[in-house]
Amino acid sequence: MRRSFASAVCRAAEKDPAVMFLTGDLGYQVFDEFIAKFGPRYVNAGIAEAQMVAMAAGLAKEGFRPIIYSIASFMTARPFEQLRVCVSYPDYPVLIIGAGGGYTYSSGGITHHAGDDLALMSLLPGMTVTAPCDPLEIGVLLPQLLKLKGPAYMRIGKFGEPEVRCAEPAVLGRARQLAPGARVALVTTGALAAVAQEAVAVLGREGITPSLYHFHTVKPLDTAVLERITAEAGAVIVLEESSPLGGLASAIANWMAFGGHSARLIRLGTPDSFLLGNPSRETVVERHGYGKQAIMDACRAAWQQAV
Repeated sequence: MRRSFASAVCRAAEKDPAVMFLTGDLGYQVFDEFIAKFGPRYVNAGIAEAQMVAMAAGLAKEGFRPIIYSIASFMTARPFEQLRVCVSYPDYPVLIIGAGGGYTYSSGGITHHAGDDLALMSLLPGMTVTAPCDPLEIGVLLPQLLKLKGPAYMRIGKFGEPEVRCAEPAVLGRARQLAPGARVALVTTGALAAVAQEAVAVLGREGITPSLYHFHTVKPLDTAVLERITAEAGAVIVLEESSPLGGLASAIANWMAFGGHSARLIRLGTPDSFLLGNPSRETVVERHGYGKQAIMDACRAAWQQAV
């Protein structure tokens, strides 16, 4: 994802001289092409995320299109007041990038955990919140985010994420159907779409065919697709690597409650607690039950109950 993001930023800077890139002392070698081509439009703000946000707000006020980049936990929680007051309140078009969102950096301990990044950004009025599933989706969504009149957040991963197969184009604000199905709907956001696609392929050979949807845009929520999903499926399984409070499942639950929808909602993801120590990401996934096997088990159980 990170290389795709760097390439997408270069393409955006080539098309728009107002695009600037600010980093919190991260991304060495990854952004060498940008530095070589657009040196004066590259700023290393150092390990000072709050000041970087304030700087980006000032640049946006003067007509630039700043993109700010750091590890997701440092880019959202640490400068939250500046994001709220300097960017969200005046509705400046700053694109905020959280690298290694969720528990990508799980082995770094709680300082590097960003299970709350989507929730924090969703709290800010006017903030568009996205979590692309693969490098291709990043390349398509980034220029769309740069066309917004207000601020936006994008969660990205690291390197080596697999491509997610989908015939539908990635359009900001619209969910994508990755697989047709019935009775049970599986809903994902972020890089977990790939493992969900693998699980659905295995389940299909058992005669279990849940539909699969990917919500790269967490805010605003694609309620039109949700209307279709809840009308067709008796159970909706949400897969996310986020806090259960304020993420995709929480947004869908809120929408269902106020809309009077009766489909059963099931969530697979990390808990509302600190993940202590420095476990590997694989350990986190298996321990908290949102890996491939857990997805298949949940779909099998929901499939039987939906008869």
